[in-house]
Amino acid sequence: MMTIDLNCDLGESFGPWEMGNDAAMIDLATSVNIACGYHAGDADIMRRTVDLAKARGVSIGAHPGYRDLHGFGRRPVPGMKASEVENLVAYQIGALQAIATAAGHKVTHVKAHGALSNVACEDDMTARAIANAIRSVDPTLIFVVLANSRLVQAGEAVDLPMVHEVFADRAYEDDGSLVSRRKPGAVLHDVTQIAQRVVRMVQDGAVVAVTGKVIKMRTDTVCIHGDTPGAVDIARAVRQALKDGGIEVAPFRMPN
Repeated sequence: MMTIDLNCDLGESFGPWEMGNDAAMIDLATSVNIACGYHAGDADIMRRTVDLAKARGVSIGAHPGYRDLHGFGRRPVPGMKASEVENLVAYQIGALQAIATAAGHKVTHVKAHGALSNVACEDDMTARAIANAIRSVDPTLIFVVLANSRLVQAGEAVDLPMVHEVFADRAYEDDGSLVSRRKPGAVLHDVTQIAQRVVRMVQDGAVVAVTGKVIKMRTDTVCIHGDTPGAVDIARAVRQALKDGGIEVAPFRMPN
């Protein structure tokens, strides 16, 4: 039977401000990526999210981004040196590791957030800095990478275990990159369309770009953004469609 991991970006509230429905999404995901206080989240939100994941047996990963609370980490920070990116990422991984240890849970993976990930997908220096930071903290951490991006080469260069990610609710360009959120249609909202799309992604190991071009992509995990409107309904529909398609939803396995 084919299997696929469903991951979700969570812990993105801040103080009394709520973002998404973390409790409902954790019930539907098999792995979650937790904001580490720079683009979103804080120590209390991190602990609450880790506790929810632990109670449901869901694996947790660090979701480091640029230090940009006002922009939710979706604005590039130009001019950063490689060492600064490495320290930025290492700091955030360590923050979640500390919270997870206090809660009796364990960080298993790392996935870059927002603009940091987008920049790294096209910029070798940023991609290498993220990979180097992960390896320096713990070389057994799994690196969640956008399939077909420069993050893949960066992870391979330092021999990190990796899983390749596709996005349920984001449109793709012809080159395999995500359509910029500044463009119309970048984020998908039709629940039925998204669910059918994910089944095809998993079965075919490919995504369909906005032009109709089919792009082959290794597919180990599918992301559903927790802050997308209707995220809970999307996740439920995706899980049901996968089940109907004979595909088991299960946590990603440690790569060989």
